[in-house]
Amino acid sequence: MLLAEVNQSFGATFTLLGFSEYVDLQVPLFLVFLAIYTVTVLGNLGMIVIIRVNPKLHTPMYFFLSHLSFVDFCYSTTVTPKLLENLVVEDRTISFTGCIIQFFFASTFVVAETFMLAVMAYDRFVAVCNPLLYTIVMSPKLCASLVAGPYAWGIVCSLTLTYFVLALSFCGSNVLNNFVCEHSVIVSVSCSDPYISQMLCFVIAMFDEVSSLGIILTTYIFIFVAILKMPSASGRQKAFSTCASHLTAITIFHGTVLFLYCVPNSKNSWLIIKIGSVFYTVIIPMLNPLIYSLRNKDVKDSVRKLINHLTQFC
Repeated sequence: MLLAEVNQSFGATFTLLGFSEYVDLQVPLFLVFLAIYTVTVLGNLGMIVIIRVNPKLHTPMYFFLSHLSFVDFCYSTTVTPKLLENLVVEDRTISFTGCIIQFFFASTFVVAETFMLAVMAYDRFVAVCNPLLYTIVMSPKLCASLVAGPYAWGIVCSLTLTYFVLALSFCGSNVLNNFVCEHSVIVSVSCSDPYISQMLCFVIAMFDEVSSLGIILTTYIFIFVAILKMPSASGRQKAFSTCASHLTAITIFHGTVLFLYCVPNSKNSWLIIKIGSVFYTVIIPMLNPLIYSLRNKDVKDSVRKLINHLTQFC
C-alpha cells in the first residue's frame, strides 16, 4: 500500500503559479529578475575569484565571505532559473522529482546561510576581542571545521524534511501558489495528513533561527563591550567598520525570515509571502556581495586592480 502511494506521488505533477495572475507584468518581471540574477552570479562568483587571486585577502574573514558568496550563488541558482522560465512560458508545471530536488537544495542552502552568518559573527568576535591571538585561534583547521558545520547541518535538516515530505502522498496535478517548491506550499496540496511534516519543519526552523540568532547576539554583545572599552576613537571606528557589513547582511536576512514567520496564514497573505520569498531567495543573494564590496576597502581595491589589469590586457 505504501509503495503504491509513493509511486503515485512520483507520478504527480505540480504547477507553480508564481506571478501568473499579473499577466501584464510577466515581461517586466522577467527582465527585472534576469537583471538581478545576472548581478547575483557576477557579484558572488566575482567575490570568490577576487578572494582567491588576491593573497592579501587570504584571511579567515574573507575565507568565510567566499563561502557565503558560494552559498548565495547556489541558493539563487536553485530558485531563479525556474522562476524566469515560468515568466515566459505558459506551461508552468514541474515534476514531483524536480520539485523535491529544488526543495532539497533550497533548504540545504538557506540553513547553510543561516549558520554561515553565525560563523562569521564568531570570526568578528575573535578579531575584535582577541586581536593578538586571532591568527592562532582562527587556524586553517578550525576555519575548515566552522565552514563544514553549516553545510553538514544544512544537509541533515534538508534530508530530514525531504524524507517526511516523501512520506506524504500526492494525487494528480497540484497547484502550488508560489514560484518555488517551498515546504508550506508542498504540504498544503498533500492528499495525506501533513501534521508531522509541518511540526517537524516548524521545530527545525525555530531551532535554526533561535540558535543562530543566539550565537550572533551573544558574540555581538561581547564585541560591543570590547569596542566601548577601546581607548582610541580611531580604534573604535575601525572595529565598527569591520562589523558593519556583517551586521547589515544579518539584519536583512533574519529580518526577512522573521517577517515571513509573522505573516498570518490566510489566502490574503499569499502575495506578501511571495514578495518575502522573492526577497530572501532572489534579492538577498544579490545584496550580500554588494554590501561587502561597497563597504570594504580591501575588496574595492582588489576590484579596481583587477579591472585595471583586465583593461591593460585587452
